[in-house]
Amino acid sequence: MSDLREIWSRLAGLTPARIGLGRAGSGLPTREVLRFGLDHAQARDAVHAPMDAEALAASITELGLSTIPVASQAPDRATYLRRPDLGRRLDPNDLPKLEAVADAADLAVVVADGLSARAVHENAAPLLMAFTPLAKNAEWRLAPVVIARQARVALGDAVGQALKARAVVMLIGERPGLSSPDSLGIYLTLDPKIGRSDAERNCISNVRAAGLTHERAAFKLHWLLARALTLGLSGVNLKDESDHALESAPSAAALPEPGRS
Repeated sequence: MSDLREIWSRLAGLTPARIGLGRAGSGLPTREVLRFGLDHAQARDAVHAPMDAEALAASITELGLSTIPVASQAPDRATYLRRPDLGRRLDPNDLPKLEAVADAADLAVVVADGLSARAVHENAAPLLMAFTPLAKNAEWRLAPVVIARQARVALGDAVGQALKARAVVMLIGERPGLSSPDSLGIYLTLDPKIGRSDAERNCISNVRAAGLTHERAAFKLHWLLARALTLGLSGVNLKDESDHALESAPSAAALPEPGRS
């Protein structure tokens, strides 16, 4: 029995999935019931908590990047959750300020609350810190970083179109699971314009301290964007082979392993 417990204990240490929980009579141990309740509450909080756009803008400004605040057509969180379509549309009042700074940049970056403001608060600035030097080395022209409230992924198409950017990258809080309320998603779309489909995007998921590190996510994003701009395509037609490039990169040994900081 002790050997079996040791096996389950080792397996449980390799995954956040709920395995080897044990039992108390016909039910779960109290500690596991309480842990499930805590994880569920954290997931709900991640969905409903508002994004602190001002604090986020300040942390991005410290990186030497300018920011522009915008919003979707969803007026509040309740409407945003009930009407995904409104989260995909840019507030018309914000269009002029984007068009005023449109300068045919290579890349527009949008930071959006999505379904987890916590994910954005914890991961957006560190990711941009890791990615910005790579973008500068590639001599990509960056538009001001757009911070979007009540936004879905497709809002990036409207932003990228207004800024006349060659590509748009959306950093957005992912739908929280019971073990990942802090997970950030990255969506890359070449030639952004209203009406693009999800098949025309590339996604890098699970960017967080316990998942894909900021450094590795930045490496993958840089690789995908370079290929997208060179080949003139993104989405299902652009295969992500960045892991092979990462293995052969001279600096790969210096990048933290996934799940480690």
